[in-house]
Amino acid sequence: MVDTEGWLLALVVTAASASDKAGAKLLASRLAATFVTLKLMWADACYGGNPLSDLMKKTACITIEVVKRTSPHSFQVIRRRWVVERTFGWLMRYRRLCRDYETLPEHHEAMVYWATVLIMTKRLARYENGHPDSPRWGGERIRPAQQAT
Repeated sequence: MVDTEGWLLALVVTAASASDKAGAKLLASRLAATFVTLKLMWADACYGGNPLSDLMKKTACITIEVVKRTSPHSFQVIRRRWVVERTFGWLMRYRRLCRDYETLPEHHEAMVYWATVLIMTKRLARYENGHPDSPRWGGERIRPAQQAT
């Protein structure tokens, strides 16, 4: 579960034999204990259905809004779907996460948290040193020669 900026809020790693909906049930219990102000969750089409949305409403007071694809064989930008995909892209830069090296789900979960801390630390260090995010995310590029003046 990530926020609208792509930052990790909660994480559940399960065995490959567990379904996504089973993992979402575990995630609901973690969300209920940690984030009491969340009201809306955008989810993929596989998370649709009344049992899961009822569970999320009861345990965490979160309404699930399913974001569905319009056409399965063509590329289209879909509202809010890119947020999670961008986070996956950030995490795949770390070698321990792009291959299945871990034997226990808890170890893989720890590696995801570790990578997220590194990503956040690098981003915060850029702001601390006066360098905003790269120009492709907005803002004007400042060259070192321009900073001195």
